[in-house]
Amino acid sequence: MFHRKKPRISQPLRSTLAVLSLAALPALPAHAQPAPAISDDVVRLGLILDMSGVYADVTGKGSVTAAEMAIADFGGAVLGKKIELLTVDHQNKADLASAKAREWFDTQHLDAIMDVAGSAPALAVLEVAREKKKIVMFSGPGTERITNDLCSPYSVHYTYDTWSLANTTARANVEHGGKTWYFLTADYAFGHTLQASATEVIEQHGGKVLGASRHPMGASDFASYLLQAQASKAQIIGLANAGGDTVNAIKAASEFGLTKGGQKMAGLLLYINDIHAIGLEATQGLTLTEAFYWDMNDQTRAWSQRYYDKLKKMPNMSQAGTYSSVMHYLKAVQAAGTDETAAVMKQMKAMPIHDFFAPNGRIREDGRMVHDMYLFEVKKPSESRRPWDYYKLVATLPGDQAFMPLSRSSCPLVKH
Repeated sequence: MFHRKKPRISQPLRSTLAVLSLAALPALPAHAQPAPAISDDVVRLGLILDMSGVYADVTGKGSVTAAEMAIADFGGAVLGKKIELLTVDHQNKADLASAKAREWFDTQHLDAIMDVAGSAPALAVLEVAREKKKIVMFSGPGTERITNDLCSPYSVHYTYDTWSLANTTARANVEHGGKTWYFLTADYAFGHTLQASATEVIEQHGGKVLGASRHPMGASDFASYLLQAQASKAQIIGLANAGGDTVNAIKAASEFGLTKGGQKMAGLLLYINDIHAIGLEATQGLTLTEAFYWDMNDQTRAWSQRYYDKLKKMPNMSQAGTYSSVMHYLKAVQAAGTDETAAVMKQMKAMPIHDFFAPNGRIREDGRMVHDMYLFEVKKPSESRRPWDYYKLVATLPGDQAFMPLSRSSCPLVKH
């Protein structure tokens, strides 16, 4: 008995048969795509804030509430994956803020940080996020270095910065006759930058800075600083500080009778919380720049009422900015189909921002979110119709006028 030898199949014929066999398989549905790439099956966001110190009222619980509202409004999940929010009090310590950011990125699989209160902690966290190639967004700090010499491909400065505040407030006051200035300046990075930016604008428009007094963060006694400001006879007392320091300075100025003596106060960073805490009697006539005011239109009023129902106070620009930035980030994750840093950043910069906070917003190549800014004057007590009705709109500056032009930027990401 013999065995029949199997016919040999040439290599070209074998390849042809293989192709025909694959072609005979049923086609996959057109909609069958790889599952979205969400790391760790969770989109995890973080807030590193001042929960107990000088900035607690202007960020703190209010910013956490705003972020929680955004997550809830988005549906609590993106691409079918749960959204989680981590929060921590950095106690206004840069080393603590950077250590927590590093811990979250290394051990908690954090995807992005949505805000860091205070300029020094923010700059520390910025460097950690740069090293880890993770997204960090800022609505609380003001230093313009975030989108200038220290800019990062992974960061977005969302709500305001020192340049836009100084540019808007200083220019408007000088143009209305406030030619001479004296500064009360917080003695750290934010205050120094704010004063320097305002000084440049003042001098460009024909004004003059007669002097400045620097005070520590959390100063309790402003008497000596105000006496120097009063003695300078400057027309405008510029407040290059924030939070509780600004509140205490304005209260003390009212007690000293500075405004009754003809000098005018200009807040370079003031929040509606500050006006509420001080009262209209002491703040009437003061000018300030904001990125948001709750009573501007139906959209701002509707969102702000929801916020008020939770905290019994109206939101400020940083808290509204936190809501908007969280929503924009989540929309970008959804559009990108992943929480991978580069893909999400690409989407965030490609997508316009059009919501109650920023009707004409966009993120530039330096990470600056450009949007309209508003110059307000604080109402007299007789002009206020109800609680939190504090501002009169003086002027609206389009984003391309309010923020530092790219032609002046020292950001390495900007091509000149």
